Amino acid sequence: MTFQNTRTNDCSHRPLNQLQHPREVIRQFTPNWFAATMGTGILSIALSKTPFFALGEALWLFNILLFTLFSVLLIARWVLFFGEAMRVFNHPVVSMFFGCIPMGLATVINGFLIYGTAHLGETAVHIAETLWWIDVGLSVLCGIAVPYLMFTRQDHSVEQMTAVWLLPMVAAEVAAVSGGLLAPHLVAPQMQMMVLVLSYVLWALSVPIAMGVIVILLLRLVLHKLPHASMAATSWLALGPIGTGALGLMTLGDAAPAILSAQGLEQYSATFTGVGLIGGLLLWGYGLWWLSMATLITLRYLREGLPFNLGWWGYTFPLGVFSVATVKIGVDLRVALIGGLAAVLIGALAVIWLIVGTRTALGAWHGTLFSCPSLCQD
Repeated sequence: MTFQNTRTNDCSHRPLNQLQHPREVIRQFTPNWFAATMGTGILSIALSKTPFFALGEALWLFNILLFTLFSVLLIARWVLFFGEAMRVFNHPVVSMFFGCIPMGLATVINGFLIYGTAHLGETAVHIAETLWWIDVGLSVLCGIAVPYLMFTRQDHSVEQMTAVWLLPMVAAEVAAVSGGLLAPHLVAPQMQMMVLVLSYVLWALSVPIAMGVIVILLLRLVLHKLPHASMAATSWLALGPIGTGALGLMTLGDAAPAILSAQGLEQYSATFTGVGLIGGLLLWGYGLWWLSMATLITLRYLREGLPFNLGWWGYTFPLGVFSVATVKIGVDLRVALIGGLAAVLIGALAVIWLIVGTRTALGAWHGTLFSCPSLCQD
């Protein structure tokens, strides 16, 4: 019997050694897995702000391998199971996770600028620049195409809404942060200016839209209460665009003065820096509310029982970007208390990553995490 003849739309989770064929791993592979590269990548970046720099570098190298593996599996699914892979665009939840691909790639890019330059020199910058343009294209595509599918093909309702709506929309602001890191490393002043301007545009393509979604999310939570426990981690996702938005403004504000001066626009430098710090501080304060709320909601879920799934990676990236933004706020304002909070948040991030990473590895080994919900659709 061939593998094709053994296919079924049974979506139950079965151990890998009980799957009909090892290639079922490819058939059931979804973009959700790239959330693991986001969580691993942001921890590697956060650790670069601590005495555990070498550990962060090791995690960055591991994340490159992880992203490469997931990319191969995703491409293989589209090659081997094209018709079934196309069905993901109609699924109101799985399709949202396409945004995880460029966001995971962004953490790899940032690693080349943070860790790679010490070993590869300008080559690391060239690699980061090439990958950044790819990341920009993927981010814009996700940020426009997926919402368009939401408007035209998918079934959604406010009652069923969760913060996963944010995933495709916030990818552009993550690319904006990477652009702020990349621009000062570029040699040509014109290219520096282009990356800086485009990064601000990417920020604007994402943050205002994400803030609008969060408003609707608040209304949904008030009217329909918490989502099912299987979506518990989504309570943290709103912290992602808030933390990334703050980090983006501050990072771009730091990069802007030298780049603007090279273009004869130094009179605007102080404005860009000031907007970055003030805007970042305001968003960071907003993030404290979401951090508190997400913590309380998670404690409630834990008391009632919290089933493990790939969605648990949603606990990592939002906390990670908010942690890095907290480090930045503490350094810029020279407030020791904020710096201490950043250390606590990074420590919590490391613990959560260990828990989620271990359970993911076990779930992957046993095959219990390989299930594509879009294959269950009629």
